[in-house]
Amino acid sequence: MQNFEFHNPVKILFGKGQIAAIAREIPAGVKILLTYGGGSIKANGVYDQVKTALAGREVIEFGGIEPNPRYETLLRAVDLARREGAGFLLAVGGGSVLDGTKFIAAAVPFQGEPWDILAKGARVASALPLGSVLTLPATGSEMNFYAVISRQETREKLAFGAPAVYPRFSVLDPETTFTLPERQIANGVVDAFAHVMEQYLTYPVNAPLQDRMAEAILLTLIEEGPKTLAAPRDYDARANIMWCATMALNGLIGCGVPSDWSTHMIGHELTALHGLDHARTLAIILPAVMRVKRGNKRAKLLQFAARVWGIEAGAEDERIDAAIERTRRFFESLGVPTRLSAYGIGDGTAEQVARRLERRGMATLGERRDTDARQIREIVALGA
Repeated sequence: MQNFEFHNPVKILFGKGQIAAIAREIPAGVKILLTYGGGSIKANGVYDQVKTALAGREVIEFGGIEPNPRYETLLRAVDLARREGAGFLLAVGGGSVLDGTKFIAAAVPFQGEPWDILAKGARVASALPLGSVLTLPATGSEMNFYAVISRQETREKLAFGAPAVYPRFSVLDPETTFTLPERQIANGVVDAFAHVMEQYLTYPVNAPLQDRMAEAILLTLIEEGPKTLAAPRDYDARANIMWCATMALNGLIGCGVPSDWSTHMIGHELTALHGLDHARTLAIILPAVMRVKRGNKRAKLLQFAARVWGIEAGAEDERIDAAIERTRRFFESLGVPTRLSAYGIGDGTAEQVARRLERRGMATLGERRDTDARQIREIVALGA
């Protein structure tokens, strides 16, 4: 096992009715900026629950944070927070709202051009405190310090991370997800699955506990994902998916093990270029990464085949092929396509993605930093 440091200060309030507890988690006397997306929280009753919980508190609102939150939109929220003197941010929504709110929290006190936080890795020394009420299980943003932001003007999608933007608390009430469209739940299952695979499918470092924890999350997603799609108001299935998505990217299964993240880096480019849902890019790219990098990942692919898919018979290459195909078919069974052609995206994309990553100095990806421009082209081409 590799050396590691682990610290996660996020308080989780899990279960029915926990929105009512948020007032005690926010310091008295501060002005609260409530952030949300397109307004679904007003239709499903979550907005009313939040407002009731915050009765008597000074609250200002900023709605309209998009999926793949846009830098241009978030700057308006930064201006509002500065102008109104907001002292606490409360994100109510899915991962995009949480990511956008983390950026707002970092940008409000930032001295200089806020885009530098993303494009230049500028240090985030301080941030406004924030909390979240999660309504879409997917990204794990509710229990980590990462965020991914898109800039429409330059067609870029970039990430940043800083301990200062850890949420102080996050409410996870599975009932808030009951009215979500099937597409969003399916995307969430794929997103969480890919998060685990980025940390698990690398090479062995004698970390059996982390491996077993990762496999447990994968198996639960495989078992509970179809259940929650078939019965959206099955509280237990939805609760299990919600906790899986949080555990997939709160840092715990990544302790002491190498990680890849090439699927995400390539997927971000597809979203920036073509506007595809984040999870749908992962469903396209992950099976292709598994094929192209099967040499480096051989030992873990065989472990994945045996422990997750129960594939133990046959030659090694046959088992690896079967595990990759089972993964692809699982995504398809959720209604998530695994080919670019399903979206009408054809020739030229592989070259375009490789060039964009090269320009950004990111053309050596993976846990060994050996996924070069040639292999990036091959990966995207395989996903066609």
